[in-house]
Amino acid sequence: MTLKLTQRAALFVAIFSFAAALAYAGQAKVDITGAWIFEVQTDAGTGTPTVTFKQDGEKLTGHYSSQTLGEADLTGTIKGNDVTFNFTADLQGQAVPVTYKATVEGPASMKGTIDIGGLAGGTFTGKRK
Repeated sequence: MTLKLTQRAALFVAIFSFAAALAYAGQAKVDITGAWIFEVQTDAGTGTPTVTFKQDGEKLTGHYSSQTLGEADLTGTIKGNDVTFNFTADLQGQAVPVTYKATVEGPASMKGTIDIGGLAGGTFTGKRK
């Protein structure tokens, strides 16, 4: 069975279109804007902070609220599915940098790690509120 030139051309166009659609789908922009609830487990204990993100391209701003680390404005970045954000917590009068690193796993979930100024570390999962 041989394909005519027009059939080969049509097949080539179909394959190319399918490949282009897959590539575009893989590059779909992730938007984490909104309120999230985190479940955090660290060497120092557990917590369920609320994190509110505002995303502008790759730039993140927002607010962090927890019983353990208090209230703080945050800044960070999102590149593809990788999220990093930071803020400064007040721990007993001491300013301590806090860094979260995460991978967005879907439109309403992420998971990653937390570092509390080298004093404690752990993992977390996040769900969109």
